[in-house]
Amino acid sequence: MAESASKPAVMISDPREDYALIDCGHGRKLERYGAYHFIRPEPQAMWAPALEDWQADGEFIPASDDDGGGRWHFLRPVPEEGWPLSWEEVTFTAQCTPFRHLAYFPDMDPIWRWIRGHIADVDEAQALNLFGYTGVGTLAMSAAGAKLVHVDASKKSVSAARDNAALSGMAERPIRWIIDDAAKFAAREVRRERRYDAILLDPPKYGRGPDGQIWRLEEDLAPLIENCGKLLDDESRCLFLTVYAVRMSALALGSLLQEKLAHLGGSIEVGELAVREESRGLLLPTAIYARWSK
Repeated sequence: MAESASKPAVMISDPREDYALIDCGHGRKLERYGAYHFIRPEPQAMWAPALEDWQADGEFIPASDDDGGGRWHFLRPVPEEGWPLSWEEVTFTAQCTPFRHLAYFPDMDPIWRWIRGHIADVDEAQALNLFGYTGVGTLAMSAAGAKLVHVDASKKSVSAARDNAALSGMAERPIRWIIDDAAKFAAREVRRERRYDAILLDPPKYGRGPDGQIWRLEEDLAPLIENCGKLLDDESRCLFLTVYAVRMSALALGSLLQEKLAHLGGSIEVGELAVREESRGLLLPTAIYARWSK
């Protein structure tokens, strides 16, 4: 049976050349994405900011409701089609999206490093990235020598991921780009008796598949994890699950993995993702996670 760690741990994304959380407070955060600075809402930044004057190229103004909508207000010109950023060997396009994001999630940095460490000694490791978005995580694993299956329900996101592969000089890498509902794809892979060395899942709270399938995290996560457990075997190395913007505990995620992956042995750890603020070194929490490794 998989062993569960007794204490949650924090995985921290530190400031780096192409990204930094400069300051945060009073429900907002100031970030640097390459040459551009942005202000975005951040409800968890309940303290006062360190800096008095925030100079930004743009700010996301949230809508009055809770659906995550809003609009960007630009104080200086920002390339509408995006601009290139890098993570290790990966080059990708950052862009101001209608959903307040910048087309990638910088707090995933320690996750990509953790997975790469677990598959480093596996020859042509088989890895699955569900809810793969714009593919930075997929390319991070591919650059480490893995063969990838990248799945996302959004045709636009998969197209952006393929463009990022080309930007990175990785267009010919062994990556399958799949536009599909993640849960249905995983179920089909089980029926095909496929197996993977590593699985990365970053599911949304709510979403729709390419054919209108509705995804609700609280209802659909457990059967998806059960199927992921069937795609792993005694030779598999790791699974990493992140959850954002929900009233859920990391301990609950750990208990779910404990149930669904018990047959694999290994260990299960839970905790939070956080970004280290450049101004004071404060940790801004962004998500909860549960991970299995062997």
